[in-house]
Amino acid sequence: MIPFLDLASIHKSIRHELAHAIEETITGGTYILGSRVTRFEAEYGQYTQARHCIGVGNGLDALILTLRAWNIGPGDEVIVPSHTAFPTWLAVMETGATPVPWEPAPASYHVDPKLLPSLISPRTKAIIPVHLYGWCADMSAIAPIARQFGLKILEDAAQAHGARWQDQPPGHWGDAAAWSFYPSKNLGALGDAGAITTNDAQLAEKLFILRNYGSPRKYVNWYRGMNSRLDEIQAAILSAKLRFLDQWNQRRRQIANLYLEGLQGTACELPSIPPESHSVWHIFPIQHPARDTLQRYLSRNRIQTLIHYPIPPHNQEAAQYLGWGEQGLLPLAERIAREQLSLPIGPHLSDDDVHAVIDRIWRFDP
Repeated sequence: MIPFLDLASIHKSIRHELAHAIEETITGGTYILGSRVTRFEAEYGQYTQARHCIGVGNGLDALILTLRAWNIGPGDEVIVPSHTAFPTWLAVMETGATPVPWEPAPASYHVDPKLLPSLISPRTKAIIPVHLYGWCADMSAIAPIARQFGLKILEDAAQAHGARWQDQPPGHWGDAAAWSFYPSKNLGALGDAGAITTNDAQLAEKLFILRNYGSPRKYVNWYRGMNSRLDEIQAAILSAKLRFLDQWNQRRRQIANLYLEGLQGTACELPSIPPESHSVWHIFPIQHPARDTLQRYLSRNRIQTLIHYPIPPHNQEAAQYLGWGEQGLLPLAERIAREQLSLPIGPHLSDDDVHAVIDRIWRFDP
């Protein structure tokens, strides 16, 4: 079997570093908001060229807490991609605000900057461009429009650890960036974990308080905050793994280049990456009109694939109250949901594995 992602093999390759990080934390004796969290926040802030990094419990909390720090809530609108993981929408819904869907550019998985002005209303308070699949949205086009209308920009960078747009990392173009360190991410913990990066000192100060019950110090509560603190052991693990992130991302780029070259001429619609983008290929997506048949065929040939995402956010049961459930209202997101397939990618794959996937796709006859 060629696995979609083999985390056990990745972790086995650095087992000594991980074991040392865990043992160091256990013997340190501090398990909540201690020196490991502080260290990782400093390291990841430096890695992302951000002045402030706030470690939180997971990527969803990173989105929710930032929106709450901006006092976004009922009566407000936040513009979100129509094609994304549901947590992007869920974060807006959790604040009581209304998500407004933003369709991709043609032949793209990322939002279309040209559509943004038409989505902005007097109720719009923020936008959440998502750096989906490991490459960035067109932030040099998006950011000036948002600034023109006075909107906050929260970059959802859950899949973009190490990515760049015009040589700038996520968070550079916006007011903040939200990160997930879910285990399958390019930089993943051994459980849930997340962070927010920003250059806004006032925002950072409020987020540090909001993540800890809204408490600036024990038994004093300024805000209705959350218990969403990055765990000490997960922070230590992330510090250990951060040293390997660029190496792992480089391997992902090598694999993606093999796919891009080897699948030219097949019935697969391949991703097109703008020259301004430095992708870290969290996902290698293709589109195929016979996607489900192709996935079953690859499974029979011992190749594991995934679908990101088979139900568009606006068609989820939890979002029906928004009124976007009718088929055809967001056609590009719906087409991607019908046709997208994610091929195996990750530092665990050999060139032979990749060539085997390519060979099987060439042999596919629906």
